[in-house]
Amino acid sequence: MAKIVESATRLDLGTGFRLDIRLHRENRVRSICSSLAIEGNQLSEAEVADVINGQPVRGRPADVREVKNAHAAYDQLLTFDPFDVDDFLTAHGLLTQGLIRESGVFRSGDVAVYEGDTPVHVGARPQFVPELISDLFAWARGSDLHPVLLSAVVHCEIETIHPFADGNGRIGRLWQTLILVRWKEVFASLPMESVVFENRPQYYQALRDSQQDNDATGFIEFCLQAVLATIEEMLVVDHSTARISDTVGDRVGDRAVRTVGVTESVVQLLRDDPTLSAATIAKRLGTTSRTVERRLAALKAEGRVRREGSARAGRWMVIDDE
Repeated sequence: MAKIVESATRLDLGTGFRLDIRLHRENRVRSICSSLAIEGNQLSEAEVADVINGQPVRGRPADVREVKNAHAAYDQLLTFDPFDVDDFLTAHGLLTQGLIRESGVFRSGDVAVYEGDTPVHVGARPQFVPELISDLFAWARGSDLHPVLLSAVVHCEIETIHPFADGNGRIGRLWQTLILVRWKEVFASLPMESVVFENRPQYYQALRDSQQDNDATGFIEFCLQAVLATIEEMLVVDHSTARISDTVGDRVGDRAVRTVGVTESVVQLLRDDPTLSAATIAKRLGTTSRTVERRLAALKAEGRVRREGSARAGRWMVIDDE
């Protein structure tokens, strides 16, 4: 918790992250893409960006609709009260409009989460759901827990109650972000969902353990790690000197985004040891493997590095050094 508070304050006040609008847009795409991918949406980040930008995308109509819905919900994030039941229902309606019959209303039937044919979690009986959510929000509004802890508890309880016929994961992650945003608005531009997606087996296991043991500790610990990892990924980006290129760099749709910071650190590490894997580089930089893989792909497209040999036994060649 102390590290999260320190790092979040440094990102918010000690860097240029607040003004890094292009990165904010990229992160919003990552948040939407990752949260939907956890539930099985097959669109890539580039395709998600195209949908948001009004470009045609070849994908399942339901996947495209999910992106449009999620964009609408995240776009209204700052208008929601995290402890208001009506806002909660409105947000669910935005997320699931045109996708399910019971959109924006509590479910009328029983639900269960299955692994194969085995139920691993059964939601609350439908007649108790409205009162359970009301009690949860009333407790949360008056709680003196730190917002980071509170956000994790509320997320866990939403998944345990399972108040909707569908979309419970999406609304739970959105609501955790909303509580964090109420603490520090900078969280509106942080892609915590991407860290959750990259660690979804641990996410599911932490949820399952918390529900079976009636103890949210494991899930809270997972959320603390995800929050810190997300902040630290943004801290390694040089927001004040990052260059924006029209032709190279990571891309979301057809928009170039900031690449200095992590990118140049990756190049330097490969100069020192060309056998490093993306996972090892990510560990040394305090970021995620997915971020490093995107930087490596951009460097390859730019012609600054190339891979020689197999994926397991090969090595990276920094073209500048040849």
